[in-house]
Amino acid sequence: MRSLRTKMVMIMVILILALMLTTGAFLLSGVSSFFVSQFYEQMEDTFSPEFITQLQQLAAEPNAPAQMKELLMAQAGLSIDITGRNVYILDRSGTVLESSDQKTDVSMTQNLLSAMNGEIGQSSAITNDYMDLAIPVEGGGEQYIAYILDNRATVDALSGELVTIILRALGLGIVICVVLAFLLAQILITPIRALTAGTKQVAAGDFAERVSVDSMDEIGVLTQNFNHMAKVLQDTISEAENERNKLSTLFLHMTDGVVAFSKSGNVIHFNPAATQMLARNLSEQTTFDEIFSKEAELDTLLTLRRPQYIETQKTVGDRELELFLAPFSSDQTQGGVLVVIHDVTEQRRNEQLKREFVANVSHELRTPLTNIKSYAETIVETGSELPPELQKNFLNVIISEADRMTRIVQDLLTLSKIDYGKMEMNITRFPFAKAVQNVYEAARLNAEQNHGHTMTLTFDGDIPDVNGDRERLEQVITNIVSNAVKYTPNGGRIEMRCGTRGREVFVRVTDNGIGIPEKDLPRLFDRFYRVDKARSRESGGTGLGLSIAQEIVNQHKGRIEIASTYGKGTAVTITLPAAEVRA
Repeated sequence: MRSLRTKMVMIMVILILALMLTTGAFLLSGVSSFFVSQFYEQMEDTFSPEFITQLQQLAAEPNAPAQMKELLMAQAGLSIDITGRNVYILDRSGTVLESSDQKTDVSMTQNLLSAMNGEIGQSSAITNDYMDLAIPVEGGGEQYIAYILDNRATVDALSGELVTIILRALGLGIVICVVLAFLLAQILITPIRALTAGTKQVAAGDFAERVSVDSMDEIGVLTQNFNHMAKVLQDTISEAENERNKLSTLFLHMTDGVVAFSKSGNVIHFNPAATQMLARNLSEQTTFDEIFSKEAELDTLLTLRRPQYIETQKTVGDRELELFLAPFSSDQTQGGVLVVIHDVTEQRRNEQLKREFVANVSHELRTPLTNIKSYAETIVETGSELPPELQKNFLNVIISEADRMTRIVQDLLTLSKIDYGKMEMNITRFPFAKAVQNVYEAARLNAEQNHGHTMTLTFDGDIPDVNGDRERLEQVITNIVSNAVKYTPNGGRIEMRCGTRGREVFVRVTDNGIGIPEKDLPRLFDRFYRVDKARSRESGGTGLGLSIAQEIVNQHKGRIEIASTYGKGTAVTITLPAAEVRA
């Protein structure tokens, strides 16, 4: 009974059964009513007043019952047929005196009772198995009853024939209905089956499936709507998939760490940045309390309502982490907590460097300003009492300190231009070996005469040209050589070597000076950082030289490397990309 075809066949069979039974009932009832009506119409036509008068006259004659019977049987309108319709002459007590079928008694009916009481009995019902008419006849002092009885044999025969016809028609109708039902069911089921197959494909995730439309009826409209729905679903899911891929890519590659926790506190999502920042492996078994129990409570976070959140901090190893914790859904059953992790280690370090930078700048400027003020005040206060030789020395100190302040300001301006990308570079192609030679020649005289150093320059083969700002690169090399001369005790050895390494050129400055402690090596390029602060200030250093050198080399896509052993010496290597070979 689950099949649509079976249901349709059963509906059609029930329909034809109901139709034929209703029709048969009305036909049989109509036939019975027709015969009853026809019977009484015949009786009414025959038993006219004149005919009743004749019967009354015969009732006064000798042998009246026989004569009355003959008269009645002779009436064509009564259709007397001893097989189905008979005439009886009875006395008032109901005794049969004469009959057309030779019967001596009849069943007592309502009409006979009426006639025995002196009234015409002509009532009947279609449910009775007979039709009758009883008429009282009185003549010559005698009282008789003329009784016509029809056993409805004709009606029953016709009804039986009708039942046979109805049953045959019913059988044929059922066969026709079953065939038509199967055909109709096939017409309806074929597109429904196609729709069913289409829905299965859609349910399986294949939204490209389309069902052919062969009609414009309701099923055709339904099919069109299904195809439209599948297309809308395909487009919607495609857009959602595209958005999910974008979010997944963003989630995977974003620098901030993200960890999502379920309502129960278990990890449901995390990105690689989170595992790196938290310095631990995360899995679905990891809980909120294991990681952030000291920073916040899960139950408290779940009670927050968007856009409320909690901001806090966490230290993991040497990392400073800033945490933003908030619920990601208002649904109490599907809610959870999202934690966004921002690594502020570098920011904190930059803030510290900024504070140190401001403090260093203030200190570096305050020292020469203090010296200038002190010597100037001494000159003003003593006036002409100060010996000319001492006054000249004081003025030389003031000039020296002013020059020192000028160098600091110039270095700061250079760094500022580099930071804001406003430092102009005069890029040209020039021979790198010649630039190194110039720096060597400029520094050798000072190193040998004033410090007693031995200074050498070696070239490893032919050195190709480079593209860059020659003046600034020479400034960088000069700064490195000056540091070597400055931090090498008198009588030391300084070696300059220029060579190639693949498609790069390099210059290495090696000395046997005081060297640099290992702990200071990572901070050599920090601004204002000096290993030996007293000696640096004494020699006029600002602590900005290496910072500027590194920035200039980086602008030329090169690198500067420092290797040093404390107490034994230092080697500084500047590497730059060589220019393309000219055709």
